[in-house]
Amino acid sequence: MENRDTLMRDVFGFDSFRPGQEEIVDAVAAGRNTLAIMPTGGGKSLCFQLPALMLDGVTVVISPLIALMRDQVRALREAGVEAGALTSGNTGEETDAVFEALDAGRLKLLYIAPERLAAGSAINLLRRIGVSLIAVDEAHCVSQWGHDFRPDYLRIGELRQALDVPLAAFTATADAETRQEIIDRLFAGTDPALFLRGFDRPNIHLSFAAKDSPRRQIMDFAAARKGQSGIVYCGTRAKTEGLAQALREAGHKAMHYHGGMEAGARRETEVQFQRQDGLIVVATVAFGMGIDKPDIRWVAHADLPKSIEAYYQEIGRAGRDGAPAETLTLFGPEDIRLRRSQIDEGLAPPERRAADHGRLNALLGLAEALKCRRTTLLGYFGEDSEPCGRCDLCDVPPLVFDGTQAVRKALSAMLRTDESFGAGHLIDILLGNPTDKVTARRHDHLPTFGVGREYTRAQWQAIFRQMMGHDLIRPDAERHGALRMTDAALPILRDEAAIDLRQDTIRAAKSRPKVKAMVADEDAPLLSALKAKRRALAEQASVPAYVIFPDRTLIEMAEHRPDTLDAMARISGVGAKKLERYGRAFLDVIAGDTPQVHPSRRKLAGRGAGQVYDRLMEVQADLARGPDGMDKPLSCSASQLAKVAQLRPDDSRGLERVLGDRKAERFARAFLDVLREAG
Repeated sequence: MENRDTLMRDVFGFDSFRPGQEEIVDAVAAGRNTLAIMPTGGGKSLCFQLPALMLDGVTVVISPLIALMRDQVRALREAGVEAGALTSGNTGEETDAVFEALDAGRLKLLYIAPERLAAGSAINLLRRIGVSLIAVDEAHCVSQWGHDFRPDYLRIGELRQALDVPLAAFTATADAETRQEIIDRLFAGTDPALFLRGFDRPNIHLSFAAKDSPRRQIMDFAAARKGQSGIVYCGTRAKTEGLAQALREAGHKAMHYHGGMEAGARRETEVQFQRQDGLIVVATVAFGMGIDKPDIRWVAHADLPKSIEAYYQEIGRAGRDGAPAETLTLFGPEDIRLRRSQIDEGLAPPERRAADHGRLNALLGLAEALKCRRTTLLGYFGEDSEPCGRCDLCDVPPLVFDGTQAVRKALSAMLRTDESFGAGHLIDILLGNPTDKVTARRHDHLPTFGVGREYTRAQWQAIFRQMMGHDLIRPDAERHGALRMTDAALPILRDEAAIDLRQDTIRAAKSRPKVKAMVADEDAPLLSALKAKRRALAEQASVPAYVIFPDRTLIEMAEHRPDTLDAMARISGVGAKKLERYGRAFLDVIAGDTPQVHPSRRKLAGRGAGQVYDRLMEVQADLARGPDGMDKPLSCSASQLAKVAQLRPDDSRGLERVLGDRKAERFARAFLDVLREAG
């Protein structure tokens, strides 16, 4: 093992470590499984590149982006280190050169994308070349709870076990839940050395602003920093192109970037951004991870990010050289509505959607913070900090007022309507608006009807938004966006605690021309749930979503909320065949109830086979997409499960006769375990 300090000086040109690096380097070089959480710009790459040179054999670096791998390989070669990458972007000559260096025993670091692990040949190659260490960059990609999940990262834990070598994983963003998932998936059966090197980036100035002519706000922010390299993140591809054009017309050097561009055009943008000074890239979130540019001076979000983890990851691309950098994040009601619908339309189980709503609440809490933003941000990641003096709220503290009475009125309206409605209906009650929906449910007779007339509708919307930011209320993922109280709300409701709200947010709230939406605010969560059901059925049948039902049919369902098959039949687009095939499934979504019992299950009621059937259903749900969650959806019919529960075959052949070869291959082992447990 070569001398650590000599290698660091001669190869990397450093005389000393940055804070936290030395302990991590020593742990990795000693062969310990290691998980290191380090802030962007904290020098993660040195923590695996230096041990790679100290160890015999090859270090395999698994990284999610080709741009990152190319940049690091280029930098290592410039420093005299034999490194190479096997990526889909390689030329034939580049790939031949990598294999030649491997065969000659010269290569020290081999970079590969996680997708390459899906090929069996990759494992054989890695076994052959003498791997001594696996390094995983952007390890948060393994977390299905995180903001940048990559299914192929799930294979890395198996790779570690197959090669029986140490693994070092690195990321800049991981809350406690994500850290535990990284440990479970990458280090199963071991206890890795855990290094938490802090999340603070004190050189970055944090600021948020409510949207008010957002294009002008972004243009003004860029104009004040003309000639500096920056990134503007947008929520849509079209917006990246329009805003980049506006910036060019204003005299800036600007390019756009999004996933719909040709690979060559995306690569050209990445290269130009790294080479040019003062270039602005207007991009979707597809851009940035792995861009090794230390002098990005500012990052702006034209739209609200997906989560607080995504926000931290994206602003972390600024100021990696340690010099001052600035950020601006714009947010508005439409952003929040979009992010909510994206969560509700996903196919994740209810508990995961509930957690995602909680994460979005945390981001709203940062946007609507009453005190130092850095204190709020670091508190989310479990760190305590004093006011930083480097955020907009430290620059100009916001005006606050005692919002206890307003919050208590809102909570009371929720409680008296059984926490079954969204903000729009609750605001109608508080304002005393006798809408059809209010009067039909006799909510105009509630004690809370009309008690909130001191605020406008827009101001009440701002109050509900702040309540979400304080995590007092959350949309219920199982009840189509109906707001439910969290435990934190109970002391306020009981008059045991008070709460301050931002006065500027309430005062500034004003009614704007309403963006044309597919349905009314109250019906939007149900429409999202209906779309999620349609998407699941479409995937199961391998057909486009509109084949199940077109949007206009789902919109009519959301607006009219049929509660019987007869009522469903009156919805435009629901013919007799589709009513028979899909009617019950969509009625269950509208009712928010558990699915009706299948006739095959009803026949087993009161018999032991019924409980076996239920266990088989649970196991099947867990394996619907295979043991790794990445295979094509596959399920057994209810009649097949009922037959298995009744016949109880005792070997794989018996199950094959009932299920067929393909289904038996997926489910046989797990089903047999259930049958053995049942005796």
